[in-house]
Amino acid sequence: MFTAQNLFQMRAFKKYPNRRLYDIEESRYVTVEDIRGIILNGELISVVDSKTEKDLTRSVLMQIISEQEGEGHEPILTNRVLEQLIKFYGDAMQNVFGRYIEQSIMTFLEQHDHYRRNVRDLGTDSLALMRTAMEQNLEFWNRMRGDDRY
Repeated sequence: MFTAQNLFQMRAFKKYPNRRLYDIEESRYVTVEDIRGIILNGELISVVDSKTEKDLTRSVLMQIISEQEGEGHEPILTNRVLEQLIKFYGDAMQNVFGRYIEQSIMTFLEQHDHYRRNVRDLGTDSLALMRTAMEQNLEFWNRMRGDDRY
């Protein structure tokens, strides 16, 4: 589970030339699926090349996503979305767009978690929760575009 402590601590892995992944904390080799499980448990990860110390985290994360989609899971990033993302690379707005996507996903996850917690409470009106979530989304989008009217 995600905690304030693991905000500053990442589970470290090394990737060897033979493509094997080594969990430094547990002193054992792991699979990409093991790393996926660690992420699902709320831990942050870091993967570096064993020789060069180059950060390979993004590559491993992309591999996990690719494997999930290859196993028949519905893609979150459709072809159209991926094509649009490609267009942002090298664009002056690349950094801004990356932060925007990250913040949008974090906001969605917070609202989703809040909604799930409240739905478990028998006295909660789910329509009121959805309305509140939509209002928060509208407020977020207006802040992102600099509209101070809301």
